[in-house]
Amino acid sequence: MVKTASTMLPLGTQAPEFSLPDVTGSLVTRSQFFSKPLCVIFMCNHCPFVIHIRAAMAAFAAEYQARGLAVVGISSNDVELYPQDGPDAMREEARNAGYTFPYLFDQSQAVAISYKAACTPDIFLFDADHSLVYRGQFDSSRPGNGLPVTGADLRAACDLVLAGRDVTVEQRPSIGCNIKWRRGAEPDYFTGLSAG
Repeated sequence: MVKTASTMLPLGTQAPEFSLPDVTGSLVTRSQFFSKPLCVIFMCNHCPFVIHIRAAMAAFAAEYQARGLAVVGISSNDVELYPQDGPDAMREEARNAGYTFPYLFDQSQAVAISYKAACTPDIFLFDADHSLVYRGQFDSSRPGNGLPVTGADLRAACDLVLAGRDVTVEQRPSIGCNIKWRRGAEPDYFTGLSAG
């Protein structure tokens, strides 16, 4: 599988707006989470990197939502080429995985582009003012590397945000499958992001 690294959007970037349907068809917007720290995870159903952290990500989200963190998942893949990532399959995946967060469909891919998302999973953590304070990996575990999936990196950043403190943890790029861009729609920033 081709590995792609996240772009590491500059810290301090204001969370781009979004208004996307979730798996029930309801629209979810960034403004719904006004004054709450927000974690945005670009993900999809079929990516082995997402599947690898799926259970731990579901547990993380449930635990931290209870502590006041807003969490959304966004699938931006081209569903003409990857129908297994479309809304019907997303609905089934959310149910099977036990996702307690809204799982949103970015059909136009405009939201992924606005976040400069590149891979799945690609994780962005914003403080209560929706200023970017962490972007990068869930943890250092990858399919086949033998490391346990703990979510340690993201958890450490979230703990600091929820305590009202600056995020001082080391930030390493996420690695995953590239977002499946529509033919001819690959954004300029995406070129050269392959991690081998």
